[in-house]
Amino acid sequence: MTSTAAAAATDGDLLAGFPAPPSSGLDLGPITLNFYALCIVAGIVAAILLTSRLWKSRGGSADNVMDATLWAVLLGIIGGRLYHVFSSPDAYFGPNFDGSGDLSLIPQIWRGGLGIWGAILLGAVGVWFACRRYGMKFGGFADAVVPGVLLAQAIGRWGNWFNQELYGGPTDLPWGLTVDMEHRVPQVSHMSESTLFHPTFLYESIWNLLGVVALLFLYRRFQFKQGMLAWTYVAYYTLGRFWIESLRIDELDKSTQFINILGLNWRLNMWAAVLTFLVAVAMLYVLWSKRPRTAEQLAEEQEVFTPGHGPRAEIADSAGDGDEDSAGDEDSAADAHDTADADGEAADDVDAEDASSRPDPETVSSDPRGQASEGSAKES
Repeated sequence: MTSTAAAAATDGDLLAGFPAPPSSGLDLGPITLNFYALCIVAGIVAAILLTSRLWKSRGGSADNVMDATLWAVLLGIIGGRLYHVFSSPDAYFGPNFDGSGDLSLIPQIWRGGLGIWGAILLGAVGVWFACRRYGMKFGGFADAVVPGVLLAQAIGRWGNWFNQELYGGPTDLPWGLTVDMEHRVPQVSHMSESTLFHPTFLYESIWNLLGVVALLFLYRRFQFKQGMLAWTYVAYYTLGRFWIESLRIDELDKSTQFINILGLNWRLNMWAAVLTFLVAVAMLYVLWSKRPRTAEQLAEEQEVFTPGHGPRAEIADSAGDGDEDSAGDEDSAADAHDTADADGEAADDVDAEDASSRPDPETVSSDPRGQASEGSAKES
């Protein structure tokens, strides 16, 4: 901090900085409503709404999004928690896994601790499974999902503010963050209570919101090879995550936070960001080389369902059922016509028999007297 900022802080003028949250949750008697969890839920809801709108614009339905969300959220939370537990094991297993930790803390996700790398990895597995099950193309659906995912991350980062985590080193910037003494790492616990820190959670939230705007522009303006927008999200996010991680000091006291490779003593998340960024760039190159170059290929890229699935398949099935119904009606009409013909022929046969059994009028009237004499003789 500069002398001016330090003097202002000493005088108690904390309004120049970003304040600490008033509390981390609401106490509702037997339960506590944690603001970190509320931020996560709010992010998920926002992601669902945005993804549904984008997916419907490509011919999908909101039901597809809900089906995939169930798998993605469930596996994403599990993956995020597992990554956090094993990358920051001190509280759960003890420093260097010496067994002095508390395993009962592992399921308590409302206390904070969801690693984005594990959440994205297993969340993507959940989306892939849903796509396989419901006949959606994974690349096309992932392109519609990633703007919502980045929006959820931007909202969820505010949960870190309520938990007073994800902060950087001391600063005299006007947006510096106030961190209560009980939430500081030992390396800065000796500093004045009015010391301000970089609000790295805020930096990442803003970075993510800018990314949402960029992804939405690309999604609506261009028709890329399916999957390219998803890998663009990965490259963009990891690029920002790298420089933001370089500012953080909130986990300096954890045993697994730094890894030295080739003389570069970087945080674990910085190495994860760099490696993931390189993979994303490689995938973008591969997909760009396979981009559609003909009208037929472009039409194929615009189809987001596998053959036999989606609205077009449902329309075709409905049309097929209609044809079968029409054919059935025609068969019924033909059967009725044949029955009517048969009845008509039977009636003609009966009339013919009646006609043959009746006496010939000409014979009866040819000799009336002879018939009368014959009748008289029979009577006598």
